[in-house]
Amino acid sequence: MKIYVRELDEKEKSKHDSLQSHIIQSWQWGDFRKKSGIFVKRVGLFKEDALISSYQITFHRIPKTNTTIGYLPKSSVPEPEILNFLHKLAKKEAVIFIKIEPNVDKVMQAKGVKELLSHKNIVQSPKTIFAQNTLLLDLTKTEEELLTIIHPKTRYNIRIAQKHDVLVEEKDNEESLEVFLKLQSQTSKRQKFYTHPDDYFRRMWKTLKPQKMVHLLLASYKKEPLVAWVLFRFKDTIYYPYGGSSEKYKNLMASNLIAWEAIKLGKKIGCEVFDFWGALGENPDPKDPWYGFHRFKAGYGGRLVEFVGTYDLVINPVLYKLFILADKIRWIFLRAKATLS
Repeated sequence: MKIYVRELDEKEKSKHDSLQSHIIQSWQWGDFRKKSGIFVKRVGLFKEDALISSYQITFHRIPKTNTTIGYLPKSSVPEPEILNFLHKLAKKEAVIFIKIEPNVDKVMQAKGVKELLSHKNIVQSPKTIFAQNTLLLDLTKTEEELLTIIHPKTRYNIRIAQKHDVLVEEKDNEESLEVFLKLQSQTSKRQKFYTHPDDYFRRMWKTLKPQKMVHLLLASYKKEPLVAWVLFRFKDTIYYPYGGSSEKYKNLMASNLIAWEAIKLGKKIGCEVFDFWGALGENPDPKDPWYGFHRFKAGYGGRLVEFVGTYDLVINPVLYKLFILADKIRWIFLRAKATLS
C-alpha cells in the first residue's frame, strides 16, 4: 500500500477541514494567521492517494534572530510519517522545535501517545500554550435540562441579571468589536494577564466573520456596555475563547447572563457542544491565579476533559536547550513586572 506525506494546496481545503476537530486547525484560521505575518504550512498523510489525516502548522520567528519555532495545536495525534516529514522540513527552515498539542482526550488515546513518545526526536514539553483541560457542555440537551445542571449559585446570578434588565445582544459590527477590545484591555490590566494586540482581533474578525465562524455578544445595562464575549463556531462546536468586562455594576451579574445567552446562541445556530476553551484540572487549587475563571465556567455544568499533553519535536537540540532556559528567565521577569505594575 502506497503511504506518503506531502503539502496540501488550496483545492484540498474542504477535505482538510472535514478531518479537523477544532477551529484552530481550520483552513480559515490558517488564512487569518497568514494575514498576521505568520508562516503557515499544511501537510497531509495519504494512503493510495486518499487523504487520511492533515495538519496545519504555524511558524513563528524569534525576534532579532533567523530562527523560528513551529506550533501544531489542536490536531489529531500526528503519525510517525508526519513527524518524520516535519522534521526534515523544519531542518531546512532553521526551526528549533515544533510544539505539538493534540486536541485529543487523554482517556481515548493512550496508544497514540505511546507511539508519539517513541519517536526519537519527541520530548515531553516543559511548557504548555493551550490549557491542558477544558469543560465541554452538551448542547443537545433542552434549555430546561441545561438549567438543571447549572450550579444553583450560578442559576441565581443569571436570574439577578434578568431581574435588573441586563440586555444581551449579538452584534456583528466593527464598532462592537472595539467595545470588546476596550473591555478586554480593562480586564487584562485588572487581572494581570497578557492578551493579543488589538490588531490580532481586528484581522481575526475580518477573516472569520464572512465565514460565520465568529460571533460577538454584548451585555449592557441602561445602554452602558458591561461585558463582551467573542465566540468561535466550527462545525458542531461553539467556543468561548475571549471576554472582557467592566468594573461597573458587578452586582448585576452580567457575566453570568452573557454565558447563558452564549449557550443558547450555540443551540440556536445548531451546535452540539459548548467548549469553554480551557479549565483547571481535577481538584483545582483555590490559590491558582486561574481558579476564579475555572469556578465561573464550572458553574454551567460542563464535563471536564483532560488532553493528552504537550510535546516538542526537537530539530536543533543545542538551541532547544538554550531557548527553554531563556524562556524561563523571560517569564520570571514578565510575572515580576506584572506584579509590580
